[in-house]
Amino acid sequence: MEISGIISAIIIGVIIGILGRLLVPGRQHIGVIWTILIGIVAALIGSAIAAGVGVADTKGVDWIEWLIQIALAAVGVAALDRAKAHR
Repeated sequence: MEISGIISAIIIGVIIGILGRLLVPGRQHIGVIWTILIGIVAALIGSAIAAGVGVADTKGVDWIEWLIQIALAAVGVAALDRAKAHR
């Protein structure tokens, strides 16, 4: 992976993480770094799922891929928040 690909993954991960965090109701007790990491992981896994389903490469904006990634980020944020709340 080139440096431009890494930078793109970080930027997209930030956006996906923030959108996923906005979908989770209430206040989350996780930091910004965790949100970014969850967003990056959700973006990567969401891209793989979208490619597996066959909706990764469409004409125009890949809305279904974005929705998959944001949903995964929301699940990740909620799961980590619950895990931290039980400590």
